[in-house]
Amino acid sequence: MSFPDTKTLSSLADDALLACGAPPMNALSKSAPAHVARTPITGASLGAVAGDSNVGLAVDRANTAFTAWRDTPAPLRGELVRLLGEQLRKHKADLARLVQLEVGKIESEALGEVQEMIDICDFAVGLSRQLHGLTIASERPGHRLMEQWHPMGPTAVITAFNFPVAVWSWNAALALVCGNSVIWKASELTPLTAIATQALLERAAAKVGAPAHICQLLLGDGAIGAELVAADGVAIVSATGSTAMGRKVAPVVAARFGRSILELGGNNAALITPSADMELVVRGVTFSAAGTAGQRCTSLRRLIVHNSRLDEVTTRLGTAFASLPVGSPLDAGTLVGPLITMTAMRQMEAALDRARAEGGTVVVGGERHLADEAPDAAYMRPAIVAMPGQTEIVHTETFAPILYVMAYDQFDEAMRLHNEVPQGLASSIFTTDVREAERFCSGGGSDCGIANVNIGPSGAEIGGAFGGEKTTGGGRESGSDAWKAYMRRATNTINYSNALPLAQGVQFG
Repeated sequence: MSFPDTKTLSSLADDALLACGAPPMNALSKSAPAHVARTPITGASLGAVAGDSNVGLAVDRANTAFTAWRDTPAPLRGELVRLLGEQLRKHKADLARLVQLEVGKIESEALGEVQEMIDICDFAVGLSRQLHGLTIASERPGHRLMEQWHPMGPTAVITAFNFPVAVWSWNAALALVCGNSVIWKASELTPLTAIATQALLERAAAKVGAPAHICQLLLGDGAIGAELVAADGVAIVSATGSTAMGRKVAPVVAARFGRSILELGGNNAALITPSADMELVVRGVTFSAAGTAGQRCTSLRRLIVHNSRLDEVTTRLGTAFASLPVGSPLDAGTLVGPLITMTAMRQMEAALDRARAEGGTVVVGGERHLADEAPDAAYMRPAIVAMPGQTEIVHTETFAPILYVMAYDQFDEAMRLHNEVPQGLASSIFTTDVREAERFCSGGGSDCGIANVNIGPSGAEIGGAFGGEKTTGGGRESGSDAWKAYMRRATNTINYSNALPLAQGVQFG
């Protein structure tokens, strides 16, 4: 396999940036401090970029923009998001190319990420005419109770590398139609996708006449994110990342009585029951475990298989994993691209060593790939590891394509294995037994925010609220009524009578 040289990759990045209305990299690097943009495809630097990193100024600007934007009728706020969706449709391929270059996703997954942005824009435009409250019966004659939702304030969005633009759009589209301004702290690993997306947003904002600085982008390391989290002028902090990151963010926001929306670690499992459709199992498990090189928060990491199907499942999945084309995501035939950094590769290797030390056996994969062709890139074969039980390493999320396989005899045992890990994001069951499916999705079944039947845990649609429980943080983004997290609730009592009766029968004077 041959890889494009650095000049070619940089040229592809520049073409995509320019198409989206952003400057090329040689212009982006002229102000300080500069930040290096790298590609996991070869491990090379694409160039240096620089952007705003003044948190205090950004917060002040966001509050000024908010005071104007909150009084803008919600359908007009929706027009901004509609125009953003138009820009994304026009530049879908350009933005997807930057996702490929900075994250290492194959073309289909990169295009899918931008499509997710388009979908949430469509959702939010409709939502802009449906930010409804309630009318509630009052116990007092001549009175009406009413519930309204109002804009909350500047919203900080801190995103991770693996979905560098889709997760921003989940938050920004909703926050904007809800009447909030947005400050985006992008991952330091994906500055180019952020710069291009910001340029598209600014085009849309100019067309609709939105207030200046309605959505701002900050580039830099974790120190900038920490300053943003602590800023008193930020009403909402939506942060995506590891559980360790969330443990730092949550108490800081809580201490100043801000609101957090946390999307943290996942350690997602699938149950394979005696009645499971094996064709669905092989396809669903392979994509969920190996797609995006195992770097989705919803990636499948644990497979809990009934003993009667264990040999069949392991054999068929082993064949599927061994046949997966691993290589440059720019090549049409590739299904699995690189890990994001060499550090991520070393973490995968360490996790496999630890699994072996805890009694596990690597069934297939786990070795480095294309080391001679791309010595500075982290290509790894997706691994299946047979484990004697749910050991310490199995309780730990490793952001890499490792699938731990364990056996069970009774359904209750499978549910215990499923629920005993600290994370609670996504889950699935493969079964044709309606009773097992219903038990899995019931309150006494999966303890995750997402519970699927006969599909893997990854690949969420924007129509449903996305998020998880336990150390996943409890946040919800995207569809359903997740919009309420970006607004404040006000309960109104309206007296349209000439009397003043008190509630609960209280008599006063």
